[in-house]
Amino acid sequence: MAMGRIGAFGLGLALLFLTGCGAPDTGGDADALGNGPALTMFTGGTIYTGVDGAMVDTVVVDEAGMIVAVALPVSGDWANAEMTTIDLDGAVMFPGFVDGHAHLFEIGQRELSLNLEGTASIGELATRIESEVSGKQAGVLVFGRGWIETGWPEGRMPKAADLDAVSPDHPVILVRADGHALVANSAAMALVAIAADTLDVTGGKIERDADGAATGIFLDNAMAPFYALMTAPSDEDVVEAFKIAAQTYAARGWTGVHNMSVDPAHAPVLAHLDAEGLMPLRLHNAFDVDGFEISANRKFETETITNRAVKIYMDGALGSRGALLIEPYSDRPDTSGLSLMAPEALGALMVRAEDADVQLAIHAIGDLANRRILDEFEKLQSLSLILSPEAGPRAFDRSNRWRIEHTQILHPDDISRVGALGLIASMQPSHAIGDLKFAPDRLGLERLAGAYAWASLIDSGAIVVGGSDAPVEQGTPQIEFYGAVARKGLDGFSAEGWHPEEALTRAQALALFTTAPAYAAFMEDNLGTIEVGKRADFTVFDRDLMTILEADILNAEVVMTVVQGDVVFARD
Repeated sequence: MAMGRIGAFGLGLALLFLTGCGAPDTGGDADALGNGPALTMFTGGTIYTGVDGAMVDTVVVDEAGMIVAVALPVSGDWANAEMTTIDLDGAVMFPGFVDGHAHLFEIGQRELSLNLEGTASIGELATRIESEVSGKQAGVLVFGRGWIETGWPEGRMPKAADLDAVSPDHPVILVRADGHALVANSAAMALVAIAADTLDVTGGKIERDADGAATGIFLDNAMAPFYALMTAPSDEDVVEAFKIAAQTYAARGWTGVHNMSVDPAHAPVLAHLDAEGLMPLRLHNAFDVDGFEISANRKFETETITNRAVKIYMDGALGSRGALLIEPYSDRPDTSGLSLMAPEALGALMVRAEDADVQLAIHAIGDLANRRILDEFEKLQSLSLILSPEAGPRAFDRSNRWRIEHTQILHPDDISRVGALGLIASMQPSHAIGDLKFAPDRLGLERLAGAYAWASLIDSGAIVVGGSDAPVEQGTPQIEFYGAVARKGLDGFSAEGWHPEEALTRAQALALFTTAPAYAAFMEDNLGTIEVGKRADFTVFDRDLMTILEADILNAEVVMTVVQGDVVFARD
């Protein structure tokens, strides 16, 4: 087994020890187990294979990072193999957990910039900004991300006036956790010439007070002028952000990431980091639409990086009222959200993607945004049958594995259509944990019947992929797994409209982060379960997620993360 990634990250190998074990009778040729090459045996704990609930106590991996034996007895003669044994010491090993929707670069940026995650009020936000600008020369831009007003005592989003009071001389731009809204102070608005007569752009909105003045809140495409104020990160900054994000995620137990909204310029950077042993994660990249040609031609791929998807947006987010709804918002009847892509444009892009064999990952949160995807896909699928009825549904069928990212609010009539059309629902359990505290206000109780409908989608035949959407959410397997099976707040909170019947079984939750993302990345023959012939990606916890109490899932600790047979993280 190649141990390059261990050296690159300076991980402790206290759990490893060499031993001379022999090979058991496998019922086949001993050469199948290497007959000479180095092997690694994982044993001494509980190992869930992900196959029909089966558990084993031993897995053997070859030096190429492939699983060569499962459930073998530990004794016997291993022929001439050089054996490394990893003693799990009672820990519990699963197929590698994959975050099916995250933003790796932004995760790194969160660790390197002003992180507003956990800010508990507008007052605290102002205090943090006051501290941040202290000692800075007037005019220096302050940028932060991660605030979310859910649960704030003020009961509202921050405004420019809140920031002006503590930062009149420094432009301040603070992005909401979901990335679909920001608050800017007056100094920042002056730099981009926001005035009372500034018009909303297509797919964007400037929030205004009763007199028509901008409040400081900008939604989706209206955020662009503020991003233009920011200095582009240097090459060194980009590399550092990816390195920190990768180390953070490996330590959290993730073996892979479906990496969303990737800047095309980052494709060669990621490939270089992987070549240098500095990318310990398996990546399935979905580029911004500007990177279509990278995905069409599979450029910059490596053994652990695939580039075949493109991420596009139909609407914004529910919290900032940018999600596109069939009916107006219950708490703001003057708006139904934002359309970021017209159905006709989506249809044209679908045709282009089909011709180029590109996977589409389509952001849709509101019920109208989701319905437009279903309608357009159904229309093009029907058209393909009309054009070539003798060939059957060649185009726009299940083999495309196109994804709806979030699939958050569905009209009940549309739930069964997702699986029937062969579309993948890429969903984030932690969104329900946070959103269901304000979703009743945004949607009313009736529309929550189609919200975060994981169980209903699975029951109707859809593939549901689990993710975190970090840095929108914290991004840990424990929180996402807990959210899927408990469907409660981290403190156990639940309320009317949370629909506990949509919670998943432990087996379903495990599939959300193992077999489902493997399928969605076209790698079900190589990943997702612990079976002979598959790649050795494992996540090891200190306790059994399949049997412990729901609340105890959040207390589970990662013991080890293994990618392609390499231990990329080990707890001291």
